Amino acid sequence: MKPALILASSSSSRQALMRNAGLEFTAQAADINERLIEEPLQEAGSTPDETALELAKAKALAVSALHHQAIIIGCDQTMSLGSRIYHKPKDMAEAHQHLMSLSGQTHRLNSAAVMVRDGEVLWQTITHANMTVRKLSEAFVDGHLRKVGEKALTSVGAYQLEGEGIQLFTSIEGDYFTVLGLPLLPLLEALREFGVINA
Repeated sequence: MKPALILASSSSSRQALMRNAGLEFTAQAADINERLIEEPLQEAGSTPDETALELAKAKALAVSALHHQAIIIGCDQTMSLGSRIYHKPKDMAEAHQHLMSLSGQTHRLNSAAVMVRDGEVLWQTITHANMTVRKLSEAFVDGHLRKVGEKALTSVGAYQLEGEGIQLFTSIEGDYFTVLGLPLLPLLEALREFGVINA
């Protein structure tokens, strides 16, 4: 019998990606304080990749403690510009600052996935997407944020690529799944390797 598969996330986009790929799973958000995990990592000089992997691992391990024998998928995504790691904007003013700081720059999305069973990490990966934002005017950013409203506060970059956020970009290097925060192709390969789905 195949083990139960649980996604340690409440993210609707991650759930949709897995569902669309034909995976049978349940979703359960991890009860962890991400900032408490992240702060010591940043103080220790962790890279954006290391931070994403540690957070993905923490989520998977927290849910794994509640479900014996189940395969738990933990995911996290950091967004970085140079050494700066971005967080979800607290308000619209901070969303505006985020977008203006990305103007004319190439930032990176770092998407981590971890597979855990009974507290043991079986597999982990990280994939990247390089996102080049066109030169933005204050007026455009003001209008854009008025249009998208509170949705701007739900993602670290203050944009949704699958919506009007696409208008911010001149180029994207990396796959769509990485951009949405789930390295789906390597995850499917790992699920086949561990006998969770048919090879």
